[in-house]
Amino acid sequence: MTLVDLTLQERHLTVLRELVLREDGIEAAAYVLCGENRVACDPWEHRARRRLTSYEVLPIPAEDKVSASDQHVTWSTASFVRLLKRAKDENLVAGIVHAHPNGPARFSDQDDRNERELARLAQNRNGQDAALLSVLLTGAGDIHARLWPDTHAPIDAEAVHVVGRRLDFHGTSKAMPGSDTFARQALAFGPSVNVKLHALRVGVVGCGGTGSATAMLLARLGVGQLVLFDDDIVEASNLNRLHGARRSDADAMRPKVEVVAREIAEMDIGVRAVPLRGWINDPAARDALKACDVIFGCTDDHNGRLLLNRLAYFYLIPVIDMGLAIDPAPDGNGLRDLSGRVTVLTPGAPCLLCRGIVDPITARDEDLRRRQPEEYERRKREAYVRGGGNPAPAVVTFTTATACMAVDELLQALTGFRGPDGWVWQRSRRFDLMQDRRPGADQDPSCPICVETGYWGRADVDPFLDRAG
Repeated sequence: MTLVDLTLQERHLTVLRELVLREDGIEAAAYVLCGENRVACDPWEHRARRRLTSYEVLPIPAEDKVSASDQHVTWSTASFVRLLKRAKDENLVAGIVHAHPNGPARFSDQDDRNERELARLAQNRNGQDAALLSVLLTGAGDIHARLWPDTHAPIDAEAVHVVGRRLDFHGTSKAMPGSDTFARQALAFGPSVNVKLHALRVGVVGCGGTGSATAMLLARLGVGQLVLFDDDIVEASNLNRLHGARRSDADAMRPKVEVVAREIAEMDIGVRAVPLRGWINDPAARDALKACDVIFGCTDDHNGRLLLNRLAYFYLIPVIDMGLAIDPAPDGNGLRDLSGRVTVLTPGAPCLLCRGIVDPITARDEDLRRRQPEEYERRKREAYVRGGGNPAPAVVTFTTATACMAVDELLQALTGFRGPDGWVWQRSRRFDLMQDRRPGADQDPSCPICVETGYWGRADVDPFLDRAG
């Protein structure tokens, strides 16, 4: 059976609670339009997954409301038919949201009957492939969701994720490994954080100095499912900073992802790490990316960063991007810069383009080098593209420290150990000056990614991420 989960933008959940959770205990309802993320085969369960992402919230017009009490809510279907038209025209999934302010924390028999009729109307109006999402909010703060792929029986959502300043999960229930493995972590944050971490599906893009350290830290925290992306092999020059790598790995030219996955498997602490060798924009890698709940960007590739930059907003998958700058002084005496950076990408946060972290020209050249290497070399000779340059300096203590900063940001989003404000959109640390900063960003008012909301939660579109070329 296909697995189902739902991701809500935090701002949408706030509006939905205002619309349907009445203080007088009377039930109320609203609509939601969702993008759909179709994962043909996730890398861990090897099953199809339908991931719905909130795109727009719409109140039910006052003239459509028929009756409501503390045990029911009814409305005419005129606005629902208009909702179905938009869903059909824009390739979205229509959803209804209602509340049980004081009622049971489950869908009722009456809900079953009402939703089955709405699902039938959706299929009559939009075709047999039309699905209906149903979301239930409770007075206790719980969120339940299910998808009606037909009129026979709904599929309960495996989990509901809320993405914004924090990460919140509802309905997470995966068997934990031995309680003693992460017992001391529970002493710090409470046992619920271990449950959340174990249920997480996390991608690590790039398995070099920062990426290998990030993957090891995530595994030691108890993140249950990891998928590792990298197209590179272990070389002798990597051995000073690639966690888990051995001389024999360099001699065998072993893929970095296989080395990191091997080391995590040998921990034997209930973490599944799936290695995927290749470029993240390859169609074979997309399912794995789209199946993640959080992604760590550990690559210096500008084109890869551009892709992750868009993916975070399209699919409501937070991306924690990191970078390390080690810039020796021209005279070889000291350093001009020694800093680590962590940037969080999620709806509401300034994107990498607005922050000037990604260079679109360099990204274009990288894409050309990957797709047409001969043409890239020709243009390089004619000075139409930039050259590769010299290898960047790298020191294991600083790559690892940057990885720690990034993983700490995930912990902050889950636990709020620094306070209730959630994660910081960007942090930088000057290791040589022992300075931490939280730089802001001037967003481009016309930026279609982080300012305009038309892509937030849009999920699957053709072409992928609406990238032409």
